[in-house]
Amino acid sequence: MFSHVMLGANDVEASKKFYDAVLGAIGYKPGVMDDKGRVFYYTKTGVFAITKPINGEEACHGNGSTIGFAVPNAEVAQAFHAAGVENGGVACEDPPGIREGGGKALYLAYLRDPSGNKICALQLVK
Repeated sequence: MFSHVMLGANDVEASKKFYDAVLGAIGYKPGVMDDKGRVFYYTKTGVFAITKPINGEEACHGNGSTIGFAVPNAEVAQAFHAAGVENGGVACEDPPGIREGGGKALYLAYLRDPSGNKICALQLVK
């Protein structure tokens, strides 16, 4: 469904360090910075990117917005969360764990990146 997701970042270097760590914990290679100072994480199914806003204003997070990264199991979600906290992220919402609702069980691990964007590692348990 999606070709790419791009998030604004006020400090692209700090955000690259954070995303290299959290995405590395779930199996992705470090981001590649282009000549415009944007960072891209390429996969077979799409692209995740970070950039300073084009309009020159401060990046800000979307209230109510979350970007979810699929993970194969709870251990990988925990590694994602730990890598984020160790690299400038902030734990948010409930601690990593299983949440149930609507007949589904999900293992979720939420973080805020250095610019305040909310991200999550998600494993569908049932």
